[in-house]
Amino acid sequence: MPDAQVVGWIREKYTAIVSDLDERARRRWGAAEARSLGWGGITAVAAATGLSDRTIRNGIVELDDPAAPPLTQQRRSGGGRKRRECEHPQLVQALQGLVDASTRGDPMSPLRWTCKSTRTLADELSRQGFAVSSNTVGRLLRECDYSLQANRKTIEGKQHPDRDAQFRHISRRVKAYQRAGQPAISVDTKKKEPLGKMKNPGRTYRKKGDPQKVTTHDFPDKTLGKAVPYGVYDLTHNEASVSVGISHDTAEFAIAAIRRWWKRLGQKRYPRARRLLVTADSGGSNSPRTRLWRWTLQQFANETGMTIELCHYPPGTSKWNKIEHRLFCHITRNWQGIPLETMEIVVNLIGSTRTKEGLEVHAWIDANHYPKAKTVSDAQLSEVHIRRNPFHGEWNYQILPNNT
Repeated sequence: MPDAQVVGWIREKYTAIVSDLDERARRRWGAAEARSLGWGGITAVAAATGLSDRTIRNGIVELDDPAAPPLTQQRRSGGGRKRRECEHPQLVQALQGLVDASTRGDPMSPLRWTCKSTRTLADELSRQGFAVSSNTVGRLLRECDYSLQANRKTIEGKQHPDRDAQFRHISRRVKAYQRAGQPAISVDTKKKEPLGKMKNPGRTYRKKGDPQKVTTHDFPDKTLGKAVPYGVYDLTHNEASVSVGISHDTAEFAIAAIRRWWKRLGQKRYPRARRLLVTADSGGSNSPRTRLWRWTLQQFANETGMTIELCHYPPGTSKWNKIEHRLFCHITRNWQGIPLETMEIVVNLIGSTRTKEGLEVHAWIDANHYPKAKTVSDAQLSEVHIRRNPFHGEWNYQILPNNT
């Protein structure tokens, strides 16, 4: 047994400098101390410092070895535990086989219907005979240029061959109306929003530890109903009006929103208007195939005496409608993180939407009831004075007042 007093001296010296030593310095300091003590020095240093006798002996070998690692290297080249992919050369290939997109849909793939987390992948690799942890799986995926990625909406489905030509046609018509000083608007319905103390995506500033409390389940409240925002965006003046309905999104509701925009904003902006250009998508309440849409447009044309020209975006391209990224996205950002408890809150948040580019939004509640599945007879449809454009008349047409 080493002398207790000697062990105490060594421990005192080691404790004073150990925080400044790295692995290699601790090993060599222990070796030098053991060599200075002579016989029994290795045992005494090991007892005082907690270093193993093997570590101290390796340090003595390094002191006597001119080919020892340089000062910038802790161990000899190749020292330390081998990586799992070195111990199992097939590990990386097996991992790629589990996560490769080409295996998706393969009935023999063991993880076809499983969330491919690093823990799940590690468990599957262990069943295949590879001893690997979830941390190692994560490291290997990063080294193989894999990363967590969400879906990206890029596939638009079947494209109409005249899709781009229709875009150019709409652009030409808008510019022509703007040069002539005539109104051109973009219209659409925003997503219906259920009212109530429910979670609204996004975050807003509040005191720490005091989040807005909402219901645990977002079940619609039939007594509160839903808000149905229909927007009309002035393409020339960067101004918009939004009618927030409490009923159904029908063609009558859509034309009522356009009529409200015209009476409250449009006719003041365009006192000499003789024509109105409306750009819209090809579905929903403003679908060109809907009889009620055409018949209600005819009533609006008769009231105002204006020729209403319609240009619809091809099916599947509604995201290119100007109102989507000039109005609706800003409304969504403005009310993020705020529960839409009442219709008043919805209208105030929409009406307070502003941008640095000068967007001005006006919002009103439309308390009228618009029944669904309202039919238009053949006799009523025959009253529609429609003139179709030679280029895709199903998308481009005019509704003329009946008194012209």
